[in-house]
Amino acid sequence: MKIEGKAVCIGPDIDTDIIIAGRYLRTKDRRIWSEHVLEDLDPTLAPRLEGAVIVAGSNFGCGSSREQAPVALKEAGVRCIVAPSFARIFYRNAINIGLPLAECEVSCHDGDLVSADLEAGIVEVSGKQYRTRPLSPRMLEILNAGGLVGLWKVKG
Repeated sequence: MKIEGKAVCIGPDIDTDIIIAGRYLRTKDRRIWSEHVLEDLDPTLAPRLEGAVIVAGSNFGCGSSREQAPVALKEAGVRCIVAPSFARIFYRNAINIGLPLAECEVSCHDGDLVSADLEAGIVEVSGKQYRTRPLSPRMLEILNAGGLVGLWKVKG
């Protein structure tokens, strides 16, 4: 699985309340989530996420275990998130809804071209390569199916 996009760089310790604020969780309209994703961090971020790769600091997705956080990012058009570490529940929620992640510390600037080969375990930023642990065959299978529900539909 290979993913490519322009970097949107953010800092460490981005919790799920910052990803999608609780005030938007009363609706099931995912369009609302995607319009307001990360707005408490930076109100200009949401429109820049379409086709982007988020490059973040450590501990991305910490806080409450709300599944709406990775869903909001995926609905906003995020192709992948690269960070040195993720909160475990966020990590599994993201994989289960089909949002690719790579655990890797990289150096980048907003707009840099980022590519990730999750099977080979390589993240490349503007030509410089970084190693990451490849995803397991099971996780790749889930991502390739668009998420766990998609995999269940394929397997019947």
